[in-house]
Amino acid sequence: MQEKLTINYTNDLHSYFENWPKIVGYLKRNKRKFTDAGQTCWLLDIGDHVDRSRPIAEAFRGKANISLLNEAGYDFATIGNNEGITLDYDDLYHLYDEAEFRIAVANLHSQKGEDPGWMEPSWVVETAGGTKVGMIGLTAPFPDFYNLIGWDIEDPVEVLKREIGLLRSSCDVVVLLSHLGLYADRDIAAAFPEIDVIIGGHTHHLLHEGEYVNQCLITTAGKQGFHFGEVKIIWDTEQKIIIEKKAKAIPVADLEDDADTAEQVAVYSENAGKALHRSAVVLPDPLPSTPFEDSRAMDLLTDYLRRWTKADLAFLNAGVLLDSFPAGAVSYMDIHRICPHPINPATVPLTGEELEEIVNAALQPDFITFPLKGFGFRGKVIGKMVYSRLSFDVAGTAAKPKAVNLRVNGQPLESERLYLTAMADTFTFGSLLPCIKQVKGKKYFMPEMLRDLLLEAFKEIEK
Repeated sequence: MQEKLTINYTNDLHSYFENWPKIVGYLKRNKRKFTDAGQTCWLLDIGDHVDRSRPIAEAFRGKANISLLNEAGYDFATIGNNEGITLDYDDLYHLYDEAEFRIAVANLHSQKGEDPGWMEPSWVVETAGGTKVGMIGLTAPFPDFYNLIGWDIEDPVEVLKREIGLLRSSCDVVVLLSHLGLYADRDIAAAFPEIDVIIGGHTHHLLHEGEYVNQCLITTAGKQGFHFGEVKIIWDTEQKIIIEKKAKAIPVADLEDDADTAEQVAVYSENAGKALHRSAVVLPDPLPSTPFEDSRAMDLLTDYLRRWTKADLAFLNAGVLLDSFPAGAVSYMDIHRICPHPINPATVPLTGEELEEIVNAALQPDFITFPLKGFGFRGKVIGKMVYSRLSFDVAGTAAKPKAVNLRVNGQPLESERLYLTAMADTFTFGSLLPCIKQVKGKKYFMPEMLRDLLLEAFKEIEK
């Protein structure tokens, strides 16, 4: 005999609820269809459902996301880095208290005592036909951030080495809920033949039909709810083997909304607006801002960042402010809308030589206009770099500008001297400014985000 199992999943919604009613409409209909036919259909979320750059997640600290997952009838989830490191310790500890679905995350633990009651490394569950399916969850390791908040995060591969054997011996089919990214998923599939299916997220790849590595099916469905995923598994109950497994990504554009879900999202949006439209600060003058020019708003933020972190100097990209601020009352919604990024302050000790390299890289037109995606940035382009306590003249050409006569606090830059430099954590990752990634001694500040510092900077000039 054969048993058919269907798994629908979402990943990296990032609180883009515009498509959520369409997704839920399909999921509810699909689950009802298979359940009525005596088959199993499970709904999974692979993390980063929460994103505090969006008002509903910001106002309710992710609790509304969990309610919407409950209402949609989800069965399992793992957490992403947006749940894990953009919420403070207590908010994450209690995020899933009311969840009506099971959460699997095997590589995260509290530093302060018992793990939250909802946190389990894995689950073994039976389908309608009695097939045992093991679900294990893993989330992307950012130890510098998790440790600051109060969590220990383990290396996913080491966790799998410890956990996968016992899980495999306890079930017929093993499914990994992976918020690690496609490249890590491929490596895991190659190294762990015990895993049958990896349902992934984090790096926002879209695999229309999945891919196979070492007989493991890997699938992931993009970002922001423009697609969601479906996995089909056929299990031979007599031979105890999988005889077919396949995946596809389903576009949502032409799907019908679920009316109840659309109403729930509208109510949450209205209530979030009420919560965030409270006055936060009163500005005596308007503060214009553009990504491509210096502005007083950016000067205030960059200077406050330097003073708050007790750094020698600071730099920030003007693209972090998405609009100008009017004179008068500015609400929390205004602050959030204009600086929505889940970006934390950081300090890095840099030599004068490294600073000169950074300044020259940031002067280049291709850098200023680069449409940055990820690393917490929710804007359109990086924009012009703005500095506090660092100045220079510009030589060269418009196409190839060069910084000369660099000065820190009015004194000539010394190439071998170390300067404690404050910046957005964005620049400590990836290859935007390669010399920063390699530097030791980085320090991150949490749970404060750039917008928290922006508000405090504005309060200093408040009427």
